[in-house]
Amino acid sequence: MSLKHPVVAITGSSGAGTSSVTRTFQHIFRREAIKPALVEGDSFHRYDRQDMKAAMLEAAKAGNHNFSHFGPDANLLAELETLFRTYGEKGTGKVRKYLHNDEEAAPYKQDAGTFTPWEDIPAGTDMMFYEGLHGAVVTDQVNIARHADLLVGVVPIINLEWIQKLHRDKSARGYSTEAVVDTILRRMPDYVNYITPQFSQTHINFQRVPTVDTSNPFIAMDIPTLDESFVVIRFRNPKGIDFPYLLNMVHDSFMSRPNIIVVPGGKMELAMKLIFTPLLLRLKENRQRV
Repeated sequence: MSLKHPVVAITGSSGAGTSSVTRTFQHIFRREAIKPALVEGDSFHRYDRQDMKAAMLEAAKAGNHNFSHFGPDANLLAELETLFRTYGEKGTGKVRKYLHNDEEAAPYKQDAGTFTPWEDIPAGTDMMFYEGLHGAVVTDQVNIARHADLLVGVVPIINLEWIQKLHRDKSARGYSTEAVVDTILRRMPDYVNYITPQFSQTHINFQRVPTVDTSNPFIAMDIPTLDESFVVIRFRNPKGIDFPYLLNMVHDSFMSRPNIIVVPGGKMELAMKLIFTPLLLRLKENRQRV
């Protein structure tokens, strides 16, 4: 953790909705004139798209049918921890981009599914902002969570997460339902061992809970909307959180436990802005004082 060079991390599974949370943070960054160093978790995968396919085949031949991006062997977790630590100490570090599609790859004149070269984070950023799978991972080899000043978990209930992943992968990536289900099953051990434990390390969790039937996510025709959901917001340490203010500003919200506020799904972005704006400004002010 660092007063001079704060680190903010958003962590969540594939299909959890971390991209939506990131957009809310970007709005705050622009409005409050905060200059972040943006880090994508996918850029710390160990293999590019073609090499990952080969690594999965090799793992399967060796009897490991659960090799996935959720686990440590497919990622550069030591390098990610080094980035968190180095940025906290010096405000810099090595980053790259993973080019998901042809549109992202075109400016770099590379193929989709490849990485750009490693580069130094530019000088003069106010804080580092990470979004990905492993922002709060703790294993026998690494402890990434200890280097972050603000850790946010995005974790919808599992059926909703699967519905979101199914619709995204089928519409945006052209996968079949069977292929997506195979991926979910292959990743399950790593999900249980490396993704879920992070949400005990996070400072704040956002869990969206639908109020419609999601009993069989694999036949769901559409994704439950925000207005068809509640969002459970859990604070690991509620000290300093102005719950009366939040309850007054977010209509129809209520407290379910002393450290949990529940808000209507349609008010999630408002709640995030009310919660995160003062926290980010505090990090920025602490940096300026130092």
